[in-house]
Amino acid sequence: MAAILIGSAVTSAAPKQVPDFAMLDFRGNFHQLRRADAKVVVLFFTANGCPVARKSISPLRKLQEEFLEQGVRIWMVNSNSGDDRNSIRKEAEEFRTGSIPVLIDETQGVAAMLEVNRTATAVAIETSTWTVFYQGAIDDRLTEGSEKPAATEHYLRDALNEHLAGKPISKPSTVARGCIITIDDEPVSYAKVAPILEQKCFGCHSSGNIGPIKFANHKKVHGVSDMIQEVLLARRMPPWHADRQYGKFVNDSSLTPEETRTLLRWIEEGAERGEGEDPLAKATPPTQDWKLGQPEAIVQLPKVEKIPANGVLDYRHIKVKAPFDEDVWVKGVVAKPDNTRVVHHIIVRVREPGQRGDNPDDAFLIGWAPGSPEMYFPEGTGKFIKKGSVLDFEMHYTTSGREEEDQSSIGLYLHMEKPAMQLKTHAAYNLDFEISPGENSETVVAKYVFEQDSYLFDMSPHMHLRGSWFRFEALYPSGKRETLLSVPRYDFKWQHTYRLTEPKRMPKGTWILCTGGFDNSARNPDNPNPKIPVHWGDQSFEEMFIGFMGVAAIPAEPKSVAAK
Repeated sequence: MAAILIGSAVTSAAPKQVPDFAMLDFRGNFHQLRRADAKVVVLFFTANGCPVARKSISPLRKLQEEFLEQGVRIWMVNSNSGDDRNSIRKEAEEFRTGSIPVLIDETQGVAAMLEVNRTATAVAIETSTWTVFYQGAIDDRLTEGSEKPAATEHYLRDALNEHLAGKPISKPSTVARGCIITIDDEPVSYAKVAPILEQKCFGCHSSGNIGPIKFANHKKVHGVSDMIQEVLLARRMPPWHADRQYGKFVNDSSLTPEETRTLLRWIEEGAERGEGEDPLAKATPPTQDWKLGQPEAIVQLPKVEKIPANGVLDYRHIKVKAPFDEDVWVKGVVAKPDNTRVVHHIIVRVREPGQRGDNPDDAFLIGWAPGSPEMYFPEGTGKFIKKGSVLDFEMHYTTSGREEEDQSSIGLYLHMEKPAMQLKTHAAYNLDFEISPGENSETVVAKYVFEQDSYLFDMSPHMHLRGSWFRFEALYPSGKRETLLSVPRYDFKWQHTYRLTEPKRMPKGTWILCTGGFDNSARNPDNPNPKIPVHWGDQSFEEMFIGFMGVAAIPAEPKSVAAK
């Protein structure tokens, strides 16, 4: 069996499958190993200021050009904890990385998982079995403090040629001679890890809650520790998808890079429990009752809805009279799906007496899908329900393989007095697009224009199974352009509303520009059919492009009255 290199040690162990991982590059673009459009992915580890890494960029560009048509993709990876996105961008622009993206391993999890401890280490991963077939230096031209006029050994090029030709790799490992990458290797105890798990994971991964694996105690967590490592490295968990470079959000449920590194380090060390009590064993699962407290009114579907075992179902619009004898202002709404196996989403709109047709800005009361937050409306705002209105429940059901029943409900929380501002749900949307068959980066845009001075409180991107990324930008009348929210990896399974920590003032005439990408290729594991063009449609196998926004007009200042 051929020897392989792990870090700086040579072993004869069989190649180990590389867990899935994902990183953002310095432009904020998302790169995931398992969705790479490549036969081979080569990782090249770098750090700002490292002379060996800098002098390797030109050879890397030549290798990318040479092997591009054969399905090789090179990704540079910066795992240096001292480098931030702006400094990495400046380094990449100065030394002309070109089409080679520079990914940011902000948790050092990828470097640690591959046991890379020096820059200028190349790791070649083939994507049929996701295993490493070469790890080491690009060639023998550069070493610490020394440089040959030209390389006499071309390790990476030879390994790529041999692999693509189906031949054994003559030198599957060499010693990389770049700068040392300092990786935190402080021992991490379960006592330090358990509070992170309890605060950030246990709410879903506990009895009666949505997470399929229950973190009831250390034994349960230890049993799935390798899976935890992969979902952390792949950025699938926790399910929060905003790029932290843009905006601050009150409902941010992500792990910090430091928290993620703590968990990964503990897993790398064997995920041992150690001494003392187990905090998770004593943790109390969140209640399944109304999480904002008992609502003033509960509105339930008037009868049990019957869901067939199979088939594609049209949306059901079920109208229920609002349970109020007077006009009311609502400060919050919580949707409670009765049967999460079949309830895909719930949208409730208000239909005022005599209303004809849709008025989406005024009518939208609440939307629920997995990942929707349970929060009151922003301070000082409320939604209006006129006496005699009807609540229109839009129920999207999906079949589960057996006959099911559902009788979902919503809980309404009321203001005792009229709030200062009326909250409305506005939207930028595009109905007229076509996503080409096999296209992995089809871009769609939509815009919304503020007709009066307003506050923007939250944003919620909406696409379906081919949705890939989404961005909200403000184009102000002054000419300034600002990114308000970037979602580098859109995940249809989690419909997030991103509530700003501080509302953003939108002057009259401001444009909100929504831009997003769709992946209709076979590399998209959620894609129902990559061989057909896709247009707007209600069903998940069709597509939508909507940027929802929680907005309130700023009340006009009272005019001064001249003294008589």
